[in-house]
Amino acid sequence: MGITPQQFQQLQDRLANSRRSAVPVLEPTRATNCNSHQVILGVDPSLRGTGYGVISRQKPFPKTLTFGTVSCSANWERSRCLVKIVQELRAVLNEHRPTACIVEGLFYAQNLQTALIMGEARGAALATIAEAGLEIYELAPRKVKQAIVGYGAAQKLAVAKMVQRMLHLSDPPSPDAADALALALAYAQEQGRYSFSRAKKV
Repeated sequence: MGITPQQFQQLQDRLANSRRSAVPVLEPTRATNCNSHQVILGVDPSLRGTGYGVISRQKPFPKTLTFGTVSCSANWERSRCLVKIVQELRAVLNEHRPTACIVEGLFYAQNLQTALIMGEARGAALATIAEAGLEIYELAPRKVKQAIVGYGAAQKLAVAKMVQRMLHLSDPPSPDAADALALALAYAQEQGRYSFSRAKKV
């Protein structure tokens, strides 16, 4: 089926007009750098235990607003776990209104099935956070450990203990929550031996 040159021109005009009038689904945040963000969300995605932590940048040390783990039973279907991740993260976002989120960077899993499941949890978390209009960054686990503990291969217990110390918590957070808080702390650091302006925007 052919079209006339006039019809072709009309189609081009419509496309041009639609591009000019298009608006983003989410309103972008005004902040464009780490120093502009005062309330920061850290997320360590996992299907059965997604860690989260929200801190406020204050002096002399950051204030912990909330932290925890989205825990899902081993006998739950994956879809049920993904829904719970979305619901709990939405509640955290609505209550504390962070403007930036830092998530753990991707890792290379030897098991393809594990990688796919992790990807599902990460996708659910990222979509929920993006829906709220936050700027999202990712940082490699090794860099986070270097920033918090000073050693890129530090164990989870060492990370939790240092997070407890830096945030003046009465007890060490659970491993998943500690990783999420460590992400937020690493992103919030303005100076240090590592440059966190290199955090990759997602």
